[in-house]
Amino acid sequence: MGEDGRVSLWRAPRAVSPVRASVTLPGSKSITNRALILAALADGPSRLTGALRSRDTDLMIGALRTLGTTVVEQDGGTTLDVTPGPLRGGDVACGLAGTVMRFVPPLAALADGDVRFDGDEQARVRPMSTVLDALRALGADIDGDRLPFTVHGRGRVPGGAVTIDASASSQFVSGLLLSGAAFDEGVLVRHAGEPVPSMPHIDMTVDMLGAAGVVVDTSEPDTWRVPPSTIKALDVTVEPDLSNATPFLAAAAVTGGAVSVPLWPETTTQAGDAIRGILERMGAEVSWSGGTLTVRGPEQLVGIDVDLHDVGELTPTVAALAALASSPSQLRGIAHLRGHETDRLAALATEIGRLGGSVSETEDGLRIEPAALHGGVWHSYADHRMATAGAILGLVVDGVEVEDIGTTAKTLPGFETLWESLLTGSES
Repeated sequence: MGEDGRVSLWRAPRAVSPVRASVTLPGSKSITNRALILAALADGPSRLTGALRSRDTDLMIGALRTLGTTVVEQDGGTTLDVTPGPLRGGDVACGLAGTVMRFVPPLAALADGDVRFDGDEQARVRPMSTVLDALRALGADIDGDRLPFTVHGRGRVPGGAVTIDASASSQFVSGLLLSGAAFDEGVLVRHAGEPVPSMPHIDMTVDMLGAAGVVVDTSEPDTWRVPPSTIKALDVTVEPDLSNATPFLAAAAVTGGAVSVPLWPETTTQAGDAIRGILERMGAEVSWSGGTLTVRGPEQLVGIDVDLHDVGELTPTVAALAALASSPSQLRGIAHLRGHETDRLAALATEIGRLGGSVSETEDGLRIEPAALHGGVWHSYADHRMATAGAILGLVVDGVEVEDIGTTAKTLPGFETLWESLLTGSES
């Protein structure tokens, strides 16, 4: 909304020639927020270099400060010195950040005092009972099953074994693992249900725990065992956020241009890395050299049949690409996206359809047929990845106006400036 209460619309820049640019992106939200939780439980001061500063990470920093952790900002805020302190009660604002509402409650259960959680209106419908019921089973005292709720911290959590259904979100597993080493008996998490989505995010959690001296036993399928152990202080350099890079790489793909992203890791647990193979299958040329990833777009994108179960956060970008392809696409394995910031499947079907596209929802995804698109208003649903999907389409479709582009600040402040800079270097 604008200051006058009216819906704010951002006219998506139209590329009149192939986009050619190099885009340097800030740090990964997923790594930053996991590192912050671990630092709050560590045996001494930690340093995070290259941390992302966005609404989600600022909410995490605010939550940790509320609970008694000292966070000192250096280098314009991207270097964070984190000193753990005695955990205490207070009020935690979650906004729309899934990592805050699902990673902080296990930490809050270790606090001495009541910790009250609330968030934005859209966050109050997001699934929370899985992690809250698990904490109750592990000995925590909690009122409520979704936002707002209260964790009655007792200074300790007995811990032990718990079985959950994490088929709605991998964050349920990660949240328990990140604090589990501080529970009296540690934690053993078993998943029972449909396959856990976004497994690379759990792999990231396990790797980061290992770097902090906590060895996670993953020898049994769908089982994670964290022994009670000391979390060592961290000295972490945060990788660029590869999921935030995907719209910029898509800009090369849809305009037949070339976009490079420096500092792209050769190996990573970030889900965004999967965009490389997806773009290649859709006809783009992808190369990595000396830490820089470059995508060169084809004359015409082709459709794709792809299972995005493990990388569901890429769905809005892939759906935008598919809407511009010359052949049909089938996006599978993403039924869990109905419980994200918004029902992303319904939102994508509605908004692409609003611009003249042909999209149908399936039981676990979307089918997208070639169609001639036209301009119109693209609604973001307060969802940062929906907003960037509209920007991608606007590069090649005249007259696309994205509602509430400011929601991109959730993970990438200054998106509009970065996006408009893409066109500055375009060939004339």
